[in-house]
Amino acid sequence: MIITFSGLQTFKIQFGDTVISVNPASKESVNFKQPARFGSDITLVSLAHPDFNGVDNNTKNGKTPFVIEGPGEYEIKDITVTGISSPANYEGRNFNTIYTMRLEQMNLCFLGALNSIDLSSDVFEKIGGIDVLFVPIAGGNVLDPADAYKLSIKLEAKFVIPCHYTKIEESCVSELLKESGEDEMDPIDKLTFKKKDLEGKNAEIKVLSPLK
Repeated sequence: MIITFSGLQTFKIQFGDTVISVNPASKESVNFKQPARFGSDITLVSLAHPDFNGVDNNTKNGKTPFVIEGPGEYEIKDITVTGISSPANYEGRNFNTIYTMRLEQMNLCFLGALNSIDLSSDVFEKIGGIDVLFVPIAGGNVLDPADAYKLSIKLEAKFVIPCHYTKIEESCVSELLKESGEDEMDPIDKLTFKKKDLEGKNAEIKVLSPLK
């Protein structure tokens, strides 16, 4: 599996010939001036907001995505996706979808525009055991670094991938590292791993540089 990050919450996940896009920013986003464009087979959208719903940017190179935009159970190409409703407070939008996704015998979770760690027991149960957690860290409309790390520990994630920033130099990145006991960490352009690489890991932070 190969994961790249383009800024805010835009992720590209590749395994074999399959491409998954998560929360692509649209050209109407005022918080992200250069949205990434790439073709995807599946696109997940957590929030009906230009920072998250640039689905048009994922029709390229002969690919037209199957778009998931809310709660429910989905199965596409042997990939199981579960959308879980959660509250939000993002520039007037108060409805967020948390997604869990199972592929290559791994469970991934995308928290979207989550802004509180006070989740119901039902939501925690639906999220279940997590191998890789994608967590927003900017504060304000989404979780701050302290709460992001607390939730990562509570969910027992093996890898933690922070998001909702557009430059690696933003203070939220260093604040998250301090929460985890790290003074600094060299960011990576892409994360490549297999199931076996998660063995023995506990909330290990992987900081990805937004691709230009």
